[in-house]
Amino acid sequence: MTHRKNLFLILLLFQISFIPAFSQKITIDKNKPLRKEWFQDLALGMFIHWNIDVTYGAVISHSLAASSREYQEKYFHDLPELFNPMHFDPGAWATLARIAGMKYVVFTAKHHNGFCMWDTRTTKFKVTNTPFGKDVLKEVIAAFRKEGIAIGLYFSPDDFHIMFEQGLPVSRATPESEATRNSELWETDKAQLKELLTGYEKIDILFIDENSDWANMLVANYAWQLNPDLVITRGGMPTPEKFIPDEPTKAPWEACMTIGRHWQYVGSDYDKDATTLIEHLVEIRAKGGNLLLNVGPDASGRIPESQQVRLREIGLWLLANSSSVYNTRPGDFYIENDIWFTQSKDKKKIYAFLNGADWGRMQSRAFLLPCIMGGNKTKVTVLGQGGGISEYNPTLKTAPIYKATDDGLFISVIRAHRLNDTWDNPIVLQIENARFRENKNKY
Repeated sequence: MTHRKNLFLILLLFQISFIPAFSQKITIDKNKPLRKEWFQDLALGMFIHWNIDVTYGAVISHSLAASSREYQEKYFHDLPELFNPMHFDPGAWATLARIAGMKYVVFTAKHHNGFCMWDTRTTKFKVTNTPFGKDVLKEVIAAFRKEGIAIGLYFSPDDFHIMFEQGLPVSRATPESEATRNSELWETDKAQLKELLTGYEKIDILFIDENSDWANMLVANYAWQLNPDLVITRGGMPTPEKFIPDEPTKAPWEACMTIGRHWQYVGSDYDKDATTLIEHLVEIRAKGGNLLLNVGPDASGRIPESQQVRLREIGLWLLANSSSVYNTRPGDFYIENDIWFTQSKDKKKIYAFLNGADWGRMQSRAFLLPCIMGGNKTKVTVLGQGGGISEYNPTLKTAPIYKATDDGLFISVIRAHRLNDTWDNPIVLQIENARFRENKNKY
């Protein structure tokens, strides 16, 4: 029997030794439940991608991959000498984030190229060794804290500059690119994380972006040791890039989306319209996630005007509809007949998002919500809309008409609130003293 046990163990170890290093997605979650609840309530954050290669409008960091040694030498030597954003104003960034309704920020402290946007002691490849000379991260944190916005940092354990200095191929997929297999890289990462998580007062959120799933455990565990209250998004929860999962989940998650195509500023980029971005936010909240929406300041330090326009329109929509987005959770039905739903955490209010495309002001539309069961005490209002007389017709009442039926809740709605004369954004109903009918397919 003992011989058989030993043989079994040998065979098991033999099999384990041949499991490919990247064959399995490994994540851990030591985020505290109350901190996850806090994070999920925030709903909307600003992602900021900004680094030295913005000088040329390059894709952030990734131009180093598959590049020649000559290109890398120019990149690591020349770019720091050119970085001097004369219009850098983090206060303007933070004010814009607040206008847009963003409750947290995630700033790229270090991207894959290894360039540090703070005054680190670990390398000379840092922002304070440029003509600009200032600790960018310190100023960004101070500006966003002033606006009451929670602070998050993006950190890449992958470091192309270290690999370049070691004479290794610049890659995110070689064994030497992993913190677990490159001792110099790991010691640098640890020192940098300690600077970031202990040198700038309380950091709320950490986004760990690396190629290796295995190193996430190493990096995330070390970060949680430094700050047990830290919310780790990537590395601790799902963070899909540029797409929205099909189904909702009970656990928090975060969708990382761009306004255009690129993360960092690229002059030839195009932008999504604000209605599309608002619809993304609605779908993400209906599925229980947060939207981390990216901006890319240009080489001068300004957020492009087109991105500012998008954020201001999102902020205007939230000015009227914020209660349907913040502190909400998915409903028992998150979508039915192309209408998205959220609900308050106490389940006393249901929010229905109606498609506003081609819905002219003072026009009425009728809807049947089969998944909503109402009663005599049911109350329906349009968020941001008073329900009294209209602007130009004092005889017309604009409050919605509704009736609970066996087939669901019937509602007739007039769009009266004049936010924007070309408004195509969702109209939101707040439904009180009603409930979702039983849903056997609830997530």
